[in-house]
Amino acid sequence: MKKILIINGPNLNLLGNREKNHYGDSSLQKIKSLCETVCEKNNLECDFFQSNNEGDIIDKIHSVDKGYDGIIINPAAYTHTSVAILDALKANAKPKIEIHISNIYAREEYRRKSITSEAVNGLICGFGENSYTLGIEAISKLIYK
Repeated sequence: MKKILIINGPNLNLLGNREKNHYGDSSLQKIKSLCETVCEKNNLECDFFQSNNEGDIIDKIHSVDKGYDGIIINPAAYTHTSVAILDALKANAKPKIEIHISNIYAREEYRRKSITSEAVNGLICGFGENSYTLGIEAISKLIYK
């Protein structure tokens, strides 16, 4: 069975409590459970990781070469600011999907640019927690093609 890493960036640990108009009611734990179920249906295993620290996210991306077949990443606010995460993603040859719960292109002007998307195979945004499930289905197709 193939294995993916799902990386979640800063403040996503607050899901379910923050800006529900953008992020909905689901907690990160609920999204994790949903991802595990969808991964199982797609013949995938997943590890789920969240950090508010850019360096920890970069270290996690570096670990993908050892034991993972792909990455799904929700870089959160680092989407718009982190060249370091972009560089880490570029250095990894495994399939990568960027996801966002909200539609970043319908948000504030400063959120409408994804620096990190330059290094991924595709970007999914605006489907709430289903952005994760769509990301899993997309990465499954990339891994098992």
